[in-house]
Amino acid sequence: MNFKRMAITALGVFLMAAPLKAYSQSSEDIFLDKCANCHGKDGAGQTAKGKKLKLRDLRSTDVQKMTDPQMADVISKGNKDMDGYAKELNEKQIKDLVAYLRTFAKK
Repeated sequence: MNFKRMAITALGVFLMAAPLKAYSQSSEDIFLDKCANCHGKDGAGQTAKGKKLKLRDLRSTDVQKMTDPQMADVISKGNKDMDGYAKELNEKQIKDLVAYLRTFAKK
């Protein structure tokens, strides 16, 4: 294979892979997209919707003492005030989101 073909092939692979990276979301991005509207960027639940629904503070000891599988279950299935995200998020995204929620723990 000559240099020109190798360069074109490499460019094609790069261009095909670049859009995939643009669509992958970090757990913070997922939180901001799916959760922050009600829970707030800081997880305190002090948004208009959060106050109306009397959401628990995600930073609180009560929420943080939940096990990872319990948190994942709420994210997947939802509860009386929240739709589940099992159809929108895969297992790894949910697991990563749980880890992100752990960063909200009050010190």
